[in-house]
Amino acid sequence: MSDTSPTAPGPEPFRVSDENLDDLASTLAKTIAEVRRHGVILDRLGSEPDPPAADGQTDGATEAGAAGQKAEGPASVFIVALGGEAYAVELAALSNWVNHLLLPVYGREISTTRPWCAQWYEHPEAVARLHALWLAWQQLTDTEAGLAGPSTWHRDHLDQALVHLRAPDGPFAACTTSPTRPNHRVLSTPAPEQAEVAA
Repeated sequence: MSDTSPTAPGPEPFRVSDENLDDLASTLAKTIAEVRRHGVILDRLGSEPDPPAADGQTDGATEAGAAGQKAEGPASVFIVALGGEAYAVELAALSNWVNHLLLPVYGREISTTRPWCAQWYEHPEAVARLHALWLAWQQLTDTEAGLAGPSTWHRDHLDQALVHLRAPDGPFAACTTSPTRPNHRVLSTPAPEQAEVAA
């Protein structure tokens, strides 16, 4: 019979040195980011409808073609190529990254020479540029990117994206920069030319 008296000694507490704690926290953050990235991929794959057969029936060739298409994945992961629920899922994941990583680390102060809009998700150009930046971040901060991956992301992607996004004539040019007087306006884009019909 085992001794279960309150005076029995418990297991020794596990202690981690400060040096190892930083490594552990970094590894945990990378694991959480990878799990989130996998969740986004699963959401993307789950939101794609199965292609219907032309005659309403399936045959071996149709099933083989569908299997090949599913193995290849979506035609594009870029947000401007998505629609409906797939777009909404991707925008939600992008918003999480922008609000919890990008802005707290790289946001900087808002001014007339460096505007930002709290409703950035309503500016199509901003959504496209931020999504491209996020895709590059996912690739270049992965362990397979090597030690220079984050530096490459800063130099080749982040710096250029912020220059264009926060330019005085960028997508947020018509949005007020004063937090006490918020204003949000999406600038109109050039209308496509109408083809003239010969009379």
